[in-house]
Amino acid sequence: MQDWLEGRIAIITGASAGIGEAIARDFVHRGARVVINARREARLAEIAQSLGADRVATVAGDACEDEVIDRLFRAASDKFEDEADLVVVNAGRGLNGSVTTSDTGQWEEMIRTNLLAAAKLMRAASHRLLADIEQSGNSWQQQARDIVVLGSTVGRHISPFSSMYGSTKFAVNSLAEALRRELGPKGVRVSLIEPGFVRSEFQGVAGYADDWFAQVVDRIGPVLTPEDCAEIISFIVSRPPQVHLSDALIRPTRQDYP
Repeated sequence: MQDWLEGRIAIITGASAGIGEAIARDFVHRGARVVINARREARLAEIAQSLGADRVATVAGDACEDEVIDRLFRAASDKFEDEADLVVVNAGRGLNGSVTTSDTGQWEEMIRTNLLAAAKLMRAASHRLLADIEQSGNSWQQQARDIVVLGSTVGRHISPFSSMYGSTKFAVNSLAEALRRELGPKGVRVSLIEPGFVRSEFQGVAGYADDWFAQVVDRIGPVLTPEDCAEIISFIVSRPPQVHLSDALIRPTRQDYP
């Protein structure tokens, strides 16, 4: 059976750690080539070296900047002499607390990273993938093209302990479904991935207390790993072009809520 991931060119934002890094590693392991992005240039270089310089291009920078987004697509064509056909909108950050308790000083940066950067990349990817289909003579059945968007369970189920973060994921979830309805009939698949609790750098950046997360793990663990999420994403994008798994909500087995 043909693996529709082998030979493809993927762009992955937020790829210096966690789910993004795991996706990059799994894609390369399965025969894809990747352009990875994050702000930590040295960390991206380490990942590229470990995966093979012939399989990985790096673009350091803020994924909300138009210039960085342009560089991502240019890096794919310059490095691999072809256009990217798979874009993973992964860059994001968490924030502990609700509307009444979270740090208001972090609201704008979180919204910028989680929502505006995601929307900009979704827009750029849409334009380029549709143009590629048109230029290649409506070849969507011969070559899969995907946009994968990282949402969250708290973007579907309201959580009082992270409602400000959850609000950005509600927005991203909505954009992903709207984009699917717009692009699917034209041959581009848009898939939303909604992980539950995943052990990564996310908890520390979001400001969750170590003892609180330890209690969560004791109650519902073992929690997901970034590799668990990456394997699901690889499965989705390796389906034949006429098969679209558009929404995957992934939880640890014992996670009851959210």
